Amino acid sequence: MQITNTAWALLIVLSVLWGGSFFFVEVAVSALPPLTLVWLRVALAAAALLALLAITGRRLPLSRPALVAFAGMGVLNNLIPFTLIVSAQTEIASGLASIINAMTPVSAVLLAHFFTADERLTGLRAAGVALGILGVTVLIGWEALGGLGAAVIAQLAVLLATVSYGVAGLWGRRFRALGIGSVEAAAGQVTASTLLLAIPAIVIDRPWAIPLPGLEIWASVIGLALLSTALAYVLFFRILAIAGAGNVMLVTLMVPPSAILLGWLILGERIEAQHLAGLAIIALGLVFLDGRLPRRLAEHLGRRPA
Repeated sequence: MQITNTAWALLIVLSVLWGGSFFFVEVAVSALPPLTLVWLRVALAAAALLALLAITGRRLPLSRPALVAFAGMGVLNNLIPFTLIVSAQTEIASGLASIINAMTPVSAVLLAHFFTADERLTGLRAAGVALGILGVTVLIGWEALGGLGAAVIAQLAVLLATVSYGVAGLWGRRFRALGIGSVEAAAGQVTASTLLLAIPAIVIDRPWAIPLPGLEIWASVIGLALLSTALAYVLFFRILAIAGAGNVMLVTLMVPPSAILLGWLILGERIEAQHLAGLAIIALGLVFLDGRLPRRLAEHLGRRPA
């Protein structure tokens, strides 16, 4: 499927929303254990989206196919990857986890190539994904790869999370076939995630023993829930409907640059030469993934790329 200008615009906004989640998490995790934070994130997002549906006179579909779709998406897009990544980050650095997580588009485009008829892998797309991963590595820093090979189980957990995200992209294609809109799909997914994560959060974190968080923590949790989850997943399902499973996961390559740029704009963090180099390589990868400019250049030169 072609990535339209509308899809690119939505991908950029989505990358900013998910890039901003790093700021919210950095503040909130100082007072809340991981599973409790994840549960609050999806629970508040679910409440907001269900309220939006009620205000606009819409209802969450409760047919059996819809419920199966919501549950599957909650497991594949939230429960499995969130649990794997949170667990892995107790053993490996966040930089290495981010680089491995950038493999998500590889899983997505390969799965889409073999299991869909309209998202075939081309030479341009393969080159674009490879450049994107290289750009993320340069952006974060080669030193992050220093831990590669140690804590193998943790690294495999993050890699398995990328596969789960890729499968989630394919699974989510059914919402369009079922006639379920992006708001309803987002609401159903986070509601399912809320129910699935409730017991693990209670058993493992024992949240009743946690001191009551302050206003700054609650502000971060609310921002994480409303902006980086509720709004973000509405955009996610919209992009999935118009651009396909492989293309929506390209946002994984765009989140690290968004986080770096937000840090520069909001926190005054310095942008180093490696950041600029990484951004340039990622931008080149996205040009290849879009395909239009390379095709026009090839036509101008009298040949077409693969």
